[in-house]
Amino acid sequence: MHAVILAGGKGTRLRPYTTCVPKPLVPIGDRYSILEIVLHQLSYHGFRSATLAIGHMGPLIKAFVGDGSRWGLKVEYLEETSPLGTIGPILGALGSLPKHFLVMNGDVLTDLNYAELLSTHAASGAPVTVATYSREVRSEFGVLDIEGGEIRSFREKPIFDFSVSMGIYGFSQDTLRPYPAGQPFGFDNLILDLLARQLHPASYAFSGYWLDIGRPEDYDRANAEFSTLQPLLMPQFAAYLQEPRPGADLHLAGSRN
Repeated sequence: MHAVILAGGKGTRLRPYTTCVPKPLVPIGDRYSILEIVLHQLSYHGFRSATLAIGHMGPLIKAFVGDGSRWGLKVEYLEETSPLGTIGPILGALGSLPKHFLVMNGDVLTDLNYAELLSTHAASGAPVTVATYSREVRSEFGVLDIEGGEIRSFREKPIFDFSVSMGIYGFSQDTLRPYPAGQPFGFDNLILDLLARQLHPASYAFSGYWLDIGRPEDYDRANAEFSTLQPLLMPQFAAYLQEPRPGADLHLAGSRN
């Protein structure tokens, strides 16, 4: 099993934390970076190789991760000289990727089983499988339904339910081969094109823990919750964390599935 980790963004929404450090390397719980948690999780789920798509502050990421051997992974790199979007970096490296592979953002904290997602995708025949999460948003206002200039119904501060992408996908080489390499191409471009061609992506619904570290408030929340979440995110260390050890600092920051 192989994973492509997208780690080339500038993290502008997370400033000032990302002023001197790329977003995948910002620390969680004072011990682990987000990317380190992800690499631990991939190894735990049986992945043995990964490709890191890097750009902004890429040398720092490359220096930190190295060849990936300390996580039991063989890590290679795709280096962007200009931003290519979510899918663009992958298109020029399809020949080095297996038939089916995982693609994920490098700034996601979740206990999703990556191996299960990838195996489900490989068996489905879908062009892409998108890990999806249910969200609820409560309107701050009363909502009017209007037809032909007339108010037909009224809803007082309704709750809207919808599904969002978690930034984790199962991909197949055949799906991406028609698209040219070397130019910006985003996930939105891909999905819209597939839908226009009646090639419908599959949804992999997930209801566990998921947090996209995109804003300062998300980062603060991750740090505040991490000591509680670490056994969930990094189950391989759960027994170690539960052992009482005099003088040991158990406020770690970690990873899981």
